[in-house]
Amino acid sequence: MDSKSGMRLFLLIALTMTAFAANSVLNRMAVAGGTIDDVTFGSVRLLAGAVMLGALCVLLRGGIRLRGPGRLAGVLSLLVYIYGFSGAYRGLDAGLGALILFGVVQITMFAGGIIAREAMPGRRWLGAGLAIGGLAWLLWPGAGPNVSALHGFLMAAAGVGWGIYSLTGRKTGDALTATAANFIWAAPLGVALGLVLPAGSQGMIASADGVLLAILSGAVTSGLGYALWYTVLPRLPASVAAVAQLTVPVIAMGGGMIFLAESLSLEFIAASAVVLGGVAISILPLHRIRAAR
Repeated sequence: MDSKSGMRLFLLIALTMTAFAANSVLNRMAVAGGTIDDVTFGSVRLLAGAVMLGALCVLLRGGIRLRGPGRLAGVLSLLVYIYGFSGAYRGLDAGLGALILFGVVQITMFAGGIIAREAMPGRRWLGAGLAIGGLAWLLWPGAGPNVSALHGFLMAAAGVGWGIYSLTGRKTGDALTATAANFIWAAPLGVALGLVLPAGSQGMIASADGVLLAILSGAVTSGLGYALWYTVLPRLPASVAAVAQLTVPVIAMGGGMIFLAESLSLEFIAASAVVLGGVAISILPLHRIRAAR
């Protein structure tokens, strides 16, 4: 790969990770700002994502295939992720929410590997243990940063949902088509679910600003972000792709500080280092790094 292609690939990765982190900032900005309730935000995000991903499939694939392996699990886990994610940001800062989500996703995928009886080297057990310890520090009442138990649980549920979604996605040959189908199936179910889920103490809120932020999150930072990631992913080694995602919580922290005036405590930095360090140990192929050296 020449320097020009390498720089282009780096910029695409940076743009994709920024889009993923922006979902946390946009969700927090809309829900905590009182411009839309969390349930409506999730429903609009699903609908916007379904429209964008469906249009991309028609444009790039010539059509949409709504059936496929693992579709039911994919749709249900996507719903858990979307509504857990939105509900959690009623009480979590953008960076903290992204960190909990990311850590739980990795732990869920680790557990999925155990269930599937995949080979688990010692470094993965060590990494998972550190990540779990860091998350326990974050979520334990009075032990670390002040985290609402309810909202921490919702984000953890979102992490489990996205982890299962990622595991079922391994069975699909075309990730873009599968994601579009999952969003298209989940969107009407989400709207129906939104009619029965509690929308917070103030009831349903859907101002123009809040709806616009939800559409931006669904169509751009989710729809286009996922499509861009699937374009870049085949050109990356698995370890590089995994490490790249370590930057998402960090970018979300920066976005929360810039756009939402969120503070950053030393305890949060320390707990973040433990979680991200554990994930890095779990996914980095250390034996290959030593061999390359």
